[in-house]
Amino acid sequence: MKGLRLLAVTALAMALGTSAALAQKKYGPGVSDKEIKIGNINPYSGPASAYGQIGKTIAAYFNKVNAEGGVNGRKINFISYDDGYSPPKTVEMARKLVESDEVLLIFQSLGTPTNTAIHKYMNAKKVPQLFVATGATKWGDPKHFHWTMGWQPTYQAEGHIYAKYLLSKHPDAKIGILYQNDDYGKDYVKGLKDGLGAKASKMIVSEQPYEVTNPTVDSQIVNLKASGANVFYNVTTPKFAAQAIKKAAEIGWHPIHLLNNVSQSVGAVLKPAGLDNSKGILSTFYLKDSTDPALKNDAGYKQWVAFMDKYHPQGDKTSSFTVYGYTVAQTLVQVLKQCGNDLTRENVMKQAANLKNLDLPMLLPGIKISTSPTDYYPIEQMQLQQFDGKEWKPIGPVMSGEMKGS
Repeated sequence: MKGLRLLAVTALAMALGTSAALAQKKYGPGVSDKEIKIGNINPYSGPASAYGQIGKTIAAYFNKVNAEGGVNGRKINFISYDDGYSPPKTVEMARKLVESDEVLLIFQSLGTPTNTAIHKYMNAKKVPQLFVATGATKWGDPKHFHWTMGWQPTYQAEGHIYAKYLLSKHPDAKIGILYQNDDYGKDYVKGLKDGLGAKASKMIVSEQPYEVTNPTVDSQIVNLKASGANVFYNVTTPKFAAQAIKKAAEIGWHPIHLLNNVSQSVGAVLKPAGLDNSKGILSTFYLKDSTDPALKNDAGYKQWVAFMDKYHPQGDKTSSFTVYGYTVAQTLVQVLKQCGNDLTRENVMKQAANLKNLDLPMLLPGIKISTSPTDYYPIEQMQLQQFDGKEWKPIGPVMSGEMKGS
């Protein structure tokens, strides 16, 4: 009898243990014991195609993760579509990923106008729109858009940093602004104006918008020079940034040049514009500059180079976009690790909003990733740097753009 009781107790314990293990596994769409489907939308073609390097680098990093056993034993199935930086196409691709491919989440969809087009859809469907590749301030609004989170510093915070610099170093500046005529461009302009405060109306002498469908921004650069501006606030995506730098040099306009972070890539922007033409440009950084010779003995840089050599040999090592893709992919992997066996959409957002001082290899020293249920801005610090014709050089400490009340 004792033996039978022991067998019964053992069988019951095993059954309870098995059911407990099964209960611990909670899967949302796109997840199995072997796989996690992650969706992505990137402009591999069209006017913002320079950013296609980001999507390709992310894919290469996930190949590395999969080759090393995946995340908690599950391989990442990365499904990335081209939207050509066209919002209607973004909507089409998002619906395909969510309703046909049935991905767990959409990760790093790129662009402000494109993400805006799917913002309400993703939240209505309760699908994570996670670590979007845009710094618009609206991505940090968990109260109204729980399912959307940014990653990089916000455009307004960056604008505040440029304003601090100008008020300190060039208080009598005459500022000319070139900006993309959409939410992305307007966010950068608002950040600068808010940072300048009451002085904005006096200091800003010209604002020149351009449309993403324009072939060039040459006429805008001519207008800015004619305005008498001696500071150029260049709010452009890579193709137009390179055009603006080149045209300013051609017409002999040499202002203090503030170039938005999203276009400070040496390989994708400054080389096409001409390195001599780019000398003296100021921008902000939160990632290590892969062209900096001082990094050759840096442990994090060595890890990135090893990854590029083995998994992304065709990638551009002089481009900040490959560093960006590598680092944002690492951030998602950390979130997935924290999810454990609870890979539901709800828990993905819970873990994304619970990153504590995450230190990644290619973040600048002193900059870490932190989030909370009420703080959807993972990276909030940057450092001003200046291009010397060969590489970027730091010209000040790590600064915060302080998104007051945002």
